[in-house]
Amino acid sequence: MRIRGAVLERIGDSTPFADSKPIVVEDLDLGEPGPGELLVRIEAAGLCHSDLSVVDGNRVRPVPMLLGHEAAGRVERVGPGGSDLAVGQRVIMTFLPRCGQCAGCATDGRTPCVPGSVANNAGELLGGGRRLARGGVPVHHHLGVSGFATHAVVDRRSVVPVDDDVPPEVAAVLGCAVLTGGGALLNSARPRAGDRIMVVGLGGVGMAAVLVAASLREELGCAVIAVDTLPEKLALATELGATEVYTPAELAERGVQAEAVVEAAGNIRAFETAVAATAAGGTTVTVGLPNPEARASISPLALVAGGRSIVGSYLGSAVPSRDIPEYVRMWRSGRLPVERLVSARIGLDDINHAMDELAAGHGLRQVIVFD
Repeated sequence: MRIRGAVLERIGDSTPFADSKPIVVEDLDLGEPGPGELLVRIEAAGLCHSDLSVVDGNRVRPVPMLLGHEAAGRVERVGPGGSDLAVGQRVIMTFLPRCGQCAGCATDGRTPCVPGSVANNAGELLGGGRRLARGGVPVHHHLGVSGFATHAVVDRRSVVPVDDDVPPEVAAVLGCAVLTGGGALLNSARPRAGDRIMVVGLGGVGMAAVLVAASLREELGCAVIAVDTLPEKLALATELGATEVYTPAELAERGVQAEAVVEAAGNIRAFETAVAATAAGGTTVTVGLPNPEARASISPLALVAGGRSIVGSYLGSAVPSRDIPEYVRMWRSGRLPVERLVSARIGLDDINHAMDELAAGHGLRQVIVFD
């Protein structure tokens, strides 16, 4: 079938992307879903820093590639052999499929699925190969999703079903921002009663971590500390439940520390700030994706003498089929107002300008809304 999607043609173009236009919105051919696969009509797709990191070259992926890894939609067709999901079911797409059989899947989310990672790096689906083409030439999938399009063929293991009461924009953001930010806190930092929680970097993922931390305040009696360089993001963090907000300079000047620290900015200064702000006995969880060549300067003695830990957390060390239903329950109860993370609703044709907005740190989650 013919679809319309946003294809990244070149990596590392100069900014502004609105001028260099590395992403082209055009018609493509989408193949039929194979066994264990689904054809999904996309309803909403969020722009994440992981998309930008492919565009700017920090994360090298094969091109041409149809971008987008945070999306939600409805099943329109199932592949041969049927599926446990019905046509019309709303699903949330997740960018790290889990085969359920490899050594990575046996770690309960701590490490990625091995076949899923191989497929993602190759621009293929978990079941193998590509379903996208342009003029007879294959186009790569982005992290098994390619959600910046009217339709996508995905592996069943790349989606989690949700009920119709979950709006498409909320569903999309649950699939990456909340899984990553919330999971970094719940699955990796694992704060205890009385712990102080800190989030460094208040983009979509960081602010999602603030939301989840705020939902724990009554249960754990914890302070929620938000750190960013932008005053408008600190103001929003206060609205969303942060009890203290600081710029990095203020944080260092006052010597504020916390037992559970999540770094979600994806740059070295933020990582070093997070480590320095981790209290004795505490844990720094890093989920950001800096340039692969970037290197940080930290004190091993501070780790040893203070019993501090540093933990990497990819996709929030999540098991999507387990964690997404819990976040949905939190959203339904009013404890997790995910819709507050949506800062702009845009059209597919706005994609290059939207990447500039993301690079400038404006807003939280721009969401492409499809009619």
